[in-house]
Amino acid sequence: MADPHLPKSHATKRATRQDGDQTRSHLLDIAGRLFAEHGYLGTSSKEICLRAGVNMAAVNYHFGSRDGLYGAVLVEAHRQVVSQESLLTFVQSDLSPRDKLRSLIAHFVAQAGLGEKSWGFRVVLREMMSPSPMAPTLINEAIAPKAGIVAGLMAGYLDLPLTHPAVQRGMMMTIVPCITMLLGPESLRTTVMPALNPSSEGLVEDMTTFVLAGLDALSAKHAR
Repeated sequence: MADPHLPKSHATKRATRQDGDQTRSHLLDIAGRLFAEHGYLGTSSKEICLRAGVNMAAVNYHFGSRDGLYGAVLVEAHRQVVSQESLLTFVQSDLSPRDKLRSLIAHFVAQAGLGEKSWGFRVVLREMMSPSPMAPTLINEAIAPKAGIVAGLMAGYLDLPLTHPAVQRGMMMTIVPCITMLLGPESLRTTVMPALNPSSEGLVEDMTTFVLAGLDALSAKHAR
């Protein structure tokens, strides 16, 4: 409903903008589901627009091109797997660096399995298994900013400069097991390694013990 206090032209512009935002979000969601199902090569702009019930020009209007739409899908997909806001919650808390890392690990463990219900999980998994030409968009716009957040936490824990090589190596050895938990198929946790089930007693504690022991050794090795 238009705001009666706004001039008609302003109300019309706002309504048009809201309609445009809704169309863009709808396209993004439909495209995400189709890319998750058929992959980058198996999904066309025509199919997306038909499924979304919009004009064929909508993809170019809102995203510039099919690749532009897929890039936006990748960024949203990664947000569904792990959001920048959730990472900042841990980093900006009043917890000690040790407890921040434990909370971060616990968060990743809790998310394991949940992501399989979202199209974002499947899009990211497809992109990792078979990178598209838009992979740099995923890296630069989704992964890099979040990696920077975790790097700051890691540098603080190790008491090393952000640029020290041990910070990136510590990140890799901390995050890769978490990513494996997130992206590993459910059957891995239910049949092959049931001890990796998120509800498995002591899982977070064991992962935290392992990670922190390695980080403590790195910190001691590179102590300034």
